[in-house]
Amino acid sequence: MSAATAVRRALPLVLVASVVAAGAAGAWRWYQTARAVGPERPYQPTEVLVGGNEPTAPRETPGQESLENSALEAAAAYAGEHDSMALIVSRHGYIVFERYWHGSSFDTPIDAQGFTRLLPALATGVAISHRVIGWPDEPIGAFIREWSQDPRGAITVRNLLQSSSGLAGSALRGTDLPRALLGMPLASAPGTVRAEQPADPQLLALVLERASGERFAHYLSRVLWRRVGAADATLWLDHPGGTAHADCCMLAHQGDWIRVAELLLRDGNYAGAEVIRPGWVTLMRSPGKADPHYGASLRVGFDTAGAEPYALPDLFMVSGSGGNRLWLVPQLQLAILCTGNPRGRDAQWEDARIPNLIMRGARDYLPPAARPGADISRLVPGH
Repeated sequence: MSAATAVRRALPLVLVASVVAAGAAGAWRWYQTARAVGPERPYQPTEVLVGGNEPTAPRETPGQESLENSALEAAAAYAGEHDSMALIVSRHGYIVFERYWHGSSFDTPIDAQGFTRLLPALATGVAISHRVIGWPDEPIGAFIREWSQDPRGAITVRNLLQSSSGLAGSALRGTDLPRALLGMPLASAPGTVRAEQPADPQLLALVLERASGERFAHYLSRVLWRRVGAADATLWLDHPGGTAHADCCMLAHQGDWIRVAELLLRDGNYAGAEVIRPGWVTLMRSPGKADPHYGASLRVGFDTAGAEPYALPDLFMVSGSGGNRLWLVPQLQLAILCTGNPRGRDAQWEDARIPNLIMRGARDYLPPAARPGADISRLVPGH
């Protein structure tokens, strides 16, 4: 292999290293602090999640999509004040607003954080529509042969989707993820307690591997990531050639999550193509029995005590412990992506501020109290 070829293949790391060496005006400031690059980067080794590498969605002006530019600018100002990386807004399949910080762009690779856990849930919808998995309430003992005669085999696919397996797992590290998973005991009856822990998305990925007969990265690429045209991404492996983490640490172009947002808004359809059978995203948005604030990797209910409520009741979101946020508003066909520090948001951050500014800036926004079927006494006093 020639020296020139070696340089080209190493280009992503060389580019990042050059930014560090040049000290380029604070670019990647907190990203590099949280995720070192090169030999020191903690999430190694990795496996490529092959994407479609297609052009981004077409752009429209905010006015063409009936959004007030002043509202978008106010949302961007708030995002910037709270150390965000990007704010990207799409409506009806068009990107209508973008603002970037820290020298980033649509194509900047960032830690997906909690967004990573969404992907096995979406891929499960494809597996069920292709009859690779029978139904959401199928016991996983049908796929995990080690648990076929074990009480843990009674955990269902739905339990994993809703983070309510009951497994007592708070961390997943080491060089043998399947062994760590299969050694976890039950702490509660499946389906009764929701716990934000890594075991459930990781076990769901293992079910997908066993059911499909493919590596998780290959299956995810084939049925989902390439289908939405996303760029190549990487998944962290427990050891070279080993098992991919499905609970965290995916490195993907930050703008590609707006593609996933469009898939969610259109109930599994992307750019006119059926990626997941209709109804799956509706199932994902259904409140879980263990915690009605959450569906399958989605936040669907909100405790607004002491906080600003969301301006529309059908809003749902993807978040996690880090700073990334993805808000979806089906009623307005509106997707709002705001990426942020993997360490999380500051104490003054309010989750509802950005989406509320943008929703209320839509010319067709109608407050819930003014909708048909609202309490008439609130609209017309004395009635």
